[in-house]
Amino acid sequence: MWKKRLTYLLLFFLIVCVEVAIALLIQDQWIRPYGGDILAAAALYCLVRVFVPKRYKWFPLCIFFATVAVEVLQLIDILSLLGLKSSFLRILLGGTFDMIDIICYGIGCGIAWFIETGIYAAKHR
Repeated sequence: MWKKRLTYLLLFFLIVCVEVAIALLIQDQWIRPYGGDILAAAALYCLVRVFVPKRYKWFPLCIFFATVAVEVLQLIDILSLLGLKSSFLRILLGGTFDMIDIICYGIGCGIAWFIETGIYAAKHR
């Protein structure tokens, strides 16, 4: 069980490092805005799996709903509604609603589901 948790923790940190590199080094119109969102969903999935290592086939869908909830919070500008002016929270939550972000989160969760399903199927042949 600890080996699985460690694997997901390492994957989480690897994805976060790639995201930071993208944020610092890439200034384009596709990879930074959309590739980062795809990776964000995958990173969140890996982080959850650190704490819940047992495989549940609905995890990627739950992660997708969580990311959509964050996007909706951006749409209603929850930080302003709550009177919070924290730069950290603004960076963490994101600043603007974009429907394409939801598609990217779906792609990231789909990739996580596809990889998990493939790994699970390979182990149980």
